[in-house]
Amino acid sequence: MSDTRTDSGPRPDVRTDYPPRCGAPAPAGGGLAGAIGAEWTELWSIRTPCACLLVGILLTGVFTFYYGSIARMNDKPVQPLGNAPVSSVILGQFAVVVLAMTVVTSEYATCSVRTSLQWVPGRHRLQLAKAVVAAAVSFTAGSLFAVLGMAVALAPFRGHASFDPAKAVSQTLAMGLYCALVAVLTVGTAFALRTAVGTLSAVFGLLSALPTICTGLGGSVLLAVNDFLPQTAGGHFMLADGDAPYPPAAAILIVLAS
Repeated sequence: MSDTRTDSGPRPDVRTDYPPRCGAPAPAGGGLAGAIGAEWTELWSIRTPCACLLVGILLTGVFTFYYGSIARMNDKPVQPLGNAPVSSVILGQFAVVVLAMTVVTSEYATCSVRTSLQWVPGRHRLQLAKAVVAAAVSFTAGSLFAVLGMAVALAPFRGHASFDPAKAVSQTLAMGLYCALVAVLTVGTAFALRTAVGTLSAVFGLLSALPTICTGLGGSVLLAVNDFLPQTAGGHFMLADGDAPYPPAAAILIVLAS
């Protein structure tokens, strides 16, 4: 007896609802927004950002308390309260540098950058996503450092500082913007060098070592060069006290060009 099926219907264990191949829409990726979201999630999956922010807070608190105390003991003229956290950026900015550096160099150290490039094939899109995330976190961190620094420095200043709400807000936003630009600079350097040591050395040399050398050796030429270095220009932008050789808008353009 033949066991041939007599029914003409489809077998119940076979799929018949496959989509047509021709004209089927290709799966869409997340684009730049998806890449930024992925980088944001990846950044907060490690401990380094929290550690950097904690170090930045501690450095800002200690430095601004010391700054206010010295201003009072030396009987310096009354100055804006925001000058204390602005001065602390000399140290606090390196917490931002390490945070932004980790966004890139941690992937090269573990070779997980290959996975990132598979998920985000466009290298420029990946670089932009990392820069946006680092800048956003650093802007928030810089603004937080400014508010914290003014709160801490208020007591040791003891009348040697003035508080103008408009000036305080201006310096807070300026400090956040400077930290964001430093983070973008660090991300670009990290992509170029791909190592933590090389990135930190290069950024430290540009931000701190060169200004120290120029002001230490002195001379009209070196002092003029120092005025156009990113840290010095950033200081002029954040202080906005009229003592700079160029207006604040030119100062931030110098930092942006760096």
